[in-house]
Amino acid sequence: MSSRSFRYWMCSGKICGVHGSCTFLDGMVCSTCLLYVLRRLKIVSFTNSDPSVPSDSLFFVPFRLLLRTTPLSLSYLLYMLASMESVRGVNVPMYTTLRRTTVVFTMTMEYFLAKQKHTPPIIGSVALIVFGAFVAGARDLSFDARGYAIVFVANITTAVYLATINRIGKSSGLNSFGLMWCNGLVCGPSVLFLTYIQGDLKRTMEFPYLYSPGFMAVLLFSCILAFLLNYTIFWNTILNSALTQSMCGNLKDFFTVGIGWVLFGGLPFDLLNVIGQGLGFLGSGLYAYCKIKGK
Repeated sequence: MSSRSFRYWMCSGKICGVHGSCTFLDGMVCSTCLLYVLRRLKIVSFTNSDPSVPSDSLFFVPFRLLLRTTPLSLSYLLYMLASMESVRGVNVPMYTTLRRTTVVFTMTMEYFLAKQKHTPPIIGSVALIVFGAFVAGARDLSFDARGYAIVFVANITTAVYLATINRIGKSSGLNSFGLMWCNGLVCGPSVLFLTYIQGDLKRTMEFPYLYSPGFMAVLLFSCILAFLLNYTIFWNTILNSALTQSMCGNLKDFFTVGIGWVLFGGLPFDLLNVIGQGLGFLGSGLYAYCKIKGK
């Protein structure tokens, strides 16, 4: 299997026999169960209060707060659906390039949802990242109107999702664990129904190695990593901003490319791609510098 085919296969959730939306369902079920155990043992709290305080709700949080997180759950569902579809219409280099423009959509959503305005240095760092992204993918400009449109829809839903995390996280009194818990309770039934009507649940259950110890170990480890990833996304977005989280995602790509080059080797050298990656890294560094200096 080529690296491109593997990337598509992995991004569409069809790795290790787990198909499509089942990957989201597995991670959500594992996350919800783990949070239930941690809250039942009073190790964590779902609100900004002492975890030893007993809950007065069947759901560990007041029902009004559960309803208040509904926009977050809806934005997550849209983000999930758009992300799964977005990898199918464009090649991998252009997918990576177009997804990096999420920072622009995030900045726009922050303005409309929270009236957040950014300074010229911050805007300049975002522009540098976007420019670097298109330099990196300049040799793969095979235009596909439908594919490009779906990727931009995924960018919009990602921006809305992150902006909603930041807004509800700062106004609801729920911490990162609480937001993840409410999101799992509200989204779980919808994702389960989606996996059923798409046939992903049936195909996953028919996977011949579903109950093998090795597969179960890998699946469990994957779910734990997904839990940690989601927690850091919620924590970073609430503590800082949706734009900062988008920047961290772009910075992650730099290390992903570097680690992939070291571990797998044999990757073709492309000067434009290296320059584009460098510009993206420089833009992320400039953004971090501006935030530290309060600009």
